[in-house]
Amino acid sequence: MFTLSTKNQWLVGGILLAVMLITRAHVSDHLLDASWAVFLLAGFYLRNVLAFGVFMAMAVAIDYVAVSQLGVSNFCVSSAYVALVPAYGALFAAGRWLAGQYQGETLVALGKLMVAVVAGFAVAEVISSGSFYVLSGTSTEISVAGFMASLLKYAPHGLYIMSLYLSVATLLHIAVRQVTRSDVAV
Repeated sequence: MFTLSTKNQWLVGGILLAVMLITRAHVSDHLLDASWAVFLLAGFYLRNVLAFGVFMAMAVAIDYVAVSQLGVSNFCVSSAYVALVPAYGALFAAGRWLAGQYQGETLVALGKLMVAVVAGFAVAEVISSGSFYVLSGTSTEISVAGFMASLLKYAPHGLYIMSLYLSVATLLHIAVRQVTRSDVAV
């Protein structure tokens, strides 16, 4: 199982919260929302399950400020918004599962990372998109075929964005592990 010291958990948690704040608040058109990757990474790096509540509260607070103060559209804020809790929970759980499987930087570990990403993303996407499709009132005709068409239209982009952020995080993880190993060897 992968674990960090308490001090390093605070550091990583702070960095992840900052990334979510910067990308989710939509203050820049150039940075796409990293929240899905952040929740998976929080599950991987942070041992305390209460961290999920902190990240969820931060996401809600960011959305509130973005919509009420920064002029961001409230299109996605509907009765389906509450479904973000289990959707983000699925991503956090995928990260926790990956932490339990982690045994170093190997091809097997990369395969498990891919399983965690795809499974976490798939569950989160079905929950968040499904609830939005059914509960938001934006779809006039609700059907399984319509939902599947919506999934096929939007999911690849979401997986792409999440994968970009997770690729950067993976490279940083490997680099930090290499540096810390060489410090120990000296």
